[in-house]
Amino acid sequence: MRKLHKRYRTLREDLGIFINTALYAYHKLREPVGGIVRIGGLRVKRQIFKVTSFACRSLKGKGKRSGIRVIYTYYEEEDEIELIEIYYKGDKENQNRDRIRRHYK
Repeated sequence: MRKLHKRYRTLREDLGIFINTALYAYHKLREPVGGIVRIGGLRVKRQIFKVTSFACRSLKGKGKRSGIRVIYTYYEEEDEIELIEIYYKGDKENQNRDRIRRHYK
Protein backbone atom coordinates (compact mmCIF):
# COMPACT_ATOMS: atom_id res chain seq x y z
CA MET A 1 0.00 0.00 0.00
CA ARG A 2 2.81 2.41 0.85
CA LYS A 3 4.46 2.06 -2.55
CA LEU A 4 1.19 2.53 -4.39
CA HIS A 5 0.20 5.48 -2.20
CA LYS A 6 3.40 7.29 -3.17
CA ARG A 7 2.48 6.91 -6.83
CA TYR A 8 -1.27 7.45 -6.44
CA ARG A 9 -1.84 10.06 -3.72
CA THR A 10 -5.64 9.67 -3.53
CA LEU A 11 -5.51 5.89 -3.09
CA ARG A 12 -6.15 5.77 0.68
CA GLU A 13 -9.11 8.11 0.45
CA ASP A 14 -10.49 6.33 -2.64
CA LEU A 15 -10.18 2.98 -0.89
CA GLY A 16 -12.06 4.30 2.16
CA ILE A 17 -14.86 5.60 -0.03
CA PHE A 18 -15.02 2.31 -1.90
CA ILE A 19 -15.23 0.28 1.33
CA ASN A 20 -17.95 2.52 2.77
CA THR A 21 -20.08 2.46 -0.38
CA ALA A 22 -19.55 -0.49 -2.72
CA LEU A 23 -18.42 -3.11 -0.22
CA TYR A 24 -21.09 -2.01 2.25
CA ALA A 25 -23.76 -2.39 -0.45
CA TYR A 26 -22.39 -5.76 -1.57
CA HIS A 27 -21.94 -7.43 1.82
CA LYS A 28 -24.43 -5.69 4.13
CA LEU A 29 -27.27 -4.78 1.78
CA ARG A 30 -26.74 -7.79 -0.53
CA GLU A 31 -26.98 -5.59 -3.60
CA PRO A 32 -25.21 -6.65 -6.79
CA VAL A 33 -22.09 -4.57 -7.37
CA GLY A 34 -20.22 -4.94 -10.63
CA GLY A 35 -16.51 -5.54 -10.44
CA ILE A 36 -16.49 -7.65 -7.26
CA VAL A 37 -15.84 -11.32 -7.94
CA ARG A 38 -15.14 -14.27 -5.69
CA ILE A 39 -11.80 -15.95 -6.31
CA GLY A 40 -12.37 -19.67 -6.57
CA GLY A 41 -10.04 -22.63 -6.55
CA LEU A 42 -7.90 -21.52 -3.63
CA ARG A 43 -8.99 -24.37 -1.32
CA VAL A 44 -9.18 -22.15 1.74
CA LYS A 45 -11.94 -21.84 4.32
CA ARG A 46 -12.44 -18.10 3.75
CA GLN A 47 -14.21 -16.49 0.83
CA ILE A 48 -11.68 -14.32 -0.97
CA PHE A 49 -12.87 -11.52 -3.24
CA LYS A 50 -11.21 -9.50 -5.99
CA VAL A 51 -12.22 -5.98 -6.95
CA THR A 52 -11.69 -5.36 -10.65
CA SER A 53 -13.54 -2.03 -10.93
CA PHE A 54 -11.89 0.41 -8.57
CA ALA A 55 -11.91 4.12 -9.35
CA CYS A 56 -8.73 5.92 -8.35
CA ARG A 57 -8.79 9.68 -8.89
CA SER A 58 -5.00 9.79 -9.26
CA LEU A 59 -5.31 7.78 -12.45
CA LYS A 60 -7.13 10.52 -14.34
CA GLY A 61 -9.27 9.59 -17.29
CA LYS A 62 -9.46 5.90 -16.45
CA GLY A 63 -12.44 5.88 -14.07
CA LYS A 64 -13.33 2.40 -12.84
CA ARG A 65 -10.84 0.87 -15.25
CA SER A 66 -7.94 2.30 -13.31
CA GLY A 67 -6.07 -0.99 -13.16
CA ILE A 68 -5.97 -1.03 -9.35
CA ARG A 69 -6.89 -4.44 -7.97
CA VAL A 70 -7.95 -5.09 -4.37
CA ILE A 71 -7.98 -8.58 -2.86
CA TYR A 72 -9.84 -8.97 0.43
CA THR A 73 -11.86 -11.27 2.65
CA TYR A 74 -15.01 -10.36 4.53
CA TYR A 75 -15.70 -11.68 8.03
CA GLU A 76 -19.49 -11.59 8.25
CA GLU A 77 -19.67 -12.51 11.95
CA GLU A 78 -17.40 -9.62 12.95
CA ASP A 79 -18.49 -7.35 10.08
CA GLU A 80 -14.84 -6.79 9.18
CA ILE A 81 -12.95 -6.55 5.93
CA GLU A 82 -9.36 -7.75 5.82
CA LEU A 83 -7.36 -6.32 2.94
CA ILE A 84 -5.03 -8.99 1.64
CA GLU A 85 -3.39 -7.39 -1.35
CA ILE A 86 -3.63 -4.23 -3.42
CA TYR A 87 -1.70 -3.81 -6.64
CA TYR A 88 -1.61 -2.03 -9.96
CA LYS A 89 -2.37 -4.35 -12.85
CA GLY A 90 0.39 -2.77 -14.95
CA ASP A 91 2.96 -3.93 -12.36
CA LYS A 92 1.55 -7.37 -11.67
CA GLU A 93 -0.98 -9.34 -13.69
CA ASN A 94 -2.62 -11.55 -11.02
CA GLN A 95 -2.96 -11.94 -7.29
CA ASN A 96 -0.45 -14.06 -5.37
CA ARG A 97 -2.54 -17.24 -5.01
CA ASP A 98 0.20 -19.19 -3.20
CA ARG A 99 0.60 -16.48 -0.55
CA ILE A 100 -3.17 -16.37 -0.02
CA ARG A 101 -3.32 -20.17 0.37
CA ARG A 102 -0.47 -20.21 2.90
CA HIS A 103 -2.00 -17.42 4.97
CA TYR A 104 -5.51 -18.92 5.18
CA LYS A 105 -4.75 -22.63 5.60
